[in-house]
Amino acid sequence: MSAVRAIFFDAGNTLIRMDGAAIVAELARQGHARPLDDLRRAEWRARVRLDASFQPGASTEHPATGERYLRFLLDELGVRDEATQAAMSRWRRGYNLPQGLWTELEPDAEAALRLARAQGLRTAVISNSNGTIADILAELGLARHVEFIIDSSTVGVEKPDPRIFRLALERAGVAAHESVYVGDLYSIDVVGARAAGLRAILMDPGACWGARDCPTAITVLDAVRQVLEDR
Repeated sequence: MSAVRAIFFDAGNTLIRMDGAAIVAELARQGHARPLDDLRRAEWRARVRLDASFQPGASTEHPATGERYLRFLLDELGVRDEATQAAMSRWRRGYNLPQGLWTELEPDAEAALRLARAQGLRTAVISNSNGTIADILAELGLARHVEFIIDSSTVGVEKPDPRIFRLALERAGVAAHESVYVGDLYSIDVVGARAAGLRAILMDPGACWGARDCPTAITVLDAVRQVLEDR
């Protein structure tokens, strides 16, 4: 096995996550108080359901994706009445535009990036996004720890298309077999990275994915440590 020279990261649910406090606050306003920890656990299950819902060639950035994701999340929280689900969807569509809800730092994201860089790994982000991910990562202090950020909306191709991974390989000047990708959706991140020849690690903080044919990690720091152990 070739030594790893680069580790590429997804953004959502890998380096950053949804603003859970904002969701909990709006749910409470709608009459459905839920603890933040319950929301986090519900999201772990919801992302697995979202992954299973993708049709071949579907875009993760299509508005319908966000709608399904939120409804899966609410369902996992036990919030199933149509009126509340519709109200939450309207709220989400207008919240904090253009960045939306994806503005919270994963607790160990900076430590993970620092460790990777300290050990000589090239680091970058490959994200399906709407053009805002570079600004979000800069505001959270993470952009300075990666060499570049590839946003699907600016390059015209999105995961799982292997071309977006090849753009990163070319920019980093590394071969696919020298690279690892870390992301949170199996059919988008793992399948896409492998199609481009990279190894992949699936984020699974709640052990919700079941048996998969790839390594999993509880935290992004855990993922980096796995890469370093396997070098």
